[in-house]
Amino acid sequence: MTDTVTLTSGLDGFEFTALHAQPEGERKGGIVVVQEIFGLDPYVQADVARWSALGFEVLAPSIFDRAVPGYVAGRAPEDFQTGVAHVNAIGTAKMLSDIQACIDHLAPLGPVFAVGYCLGGSLVWLAAGKLKSLAAGSAYYGSMIAANADLPLNAPLIVHLGRKDPHIPADAVKARLAETHPEVTVHVYENSGHGFNNDGRPDSDPEDARLARKRTLALFQANGAA
Repeated sequence: MTDTVTLTSGLDGFEFTALHAQPEGERKGGIVVVQEIFGLDPYVQADVARWSALGFEVLAPSIFDRAVPGYVAGRAPEDFQTGVAHVNAIGTAKMLSDIQACIDHLAPLGPVFAVGYCLGGSLVWLAAGKLKSLAAGSAYYGSMIAANADLPLNAPLIVHLGRKDPHIPADAVKARLAETHPEVTVHVYENSGHGFNNDGRPDSDPEDARLARKRTLALFQANGAA
């Protein structure tokens, strides 16, 4: 069962909302789920429920609240452009501050992990280098990862890329990270494109999605998840 909580950014005192779910069964840790540019849409909601069912307390910050509170969009080209405009208007520093607030909220009860998709994948990569108290992170198809490959990391990470992704050249990103962060495992999923964690989307292969989630859970378990 999910609810909505209000948290405060430590950077500027901005109050933002986050989708919240308590763990089912014994608590294994906390997870911050970081959205794509389409807001807390049904795919994010499904991911929150999925992690909650596995025993994690989950927070999914509405990182566009500074632009449009409660923003949720469809998948039309104009929705994509609107999301890009929100990213540019808000900036990564404020979005990372919201993620830090989520980490701080969850941390008193145990280790905190992060998983992010598209924009969220980029933010999880940046969070592993810039934020505090993150136990591990799983970054899916983040377009800003390669450009920030030199960022020193403070938390273990894995990266997931789709072979058919027209926006992110999987082999080039994997080669770049092999140079700068050989400790980071980059998984390339041959049957999937961009957004493959979103069940039912055209570029989503069910087996690839399940395997990526299994690998993400294994990473979290290896870094403190009960």
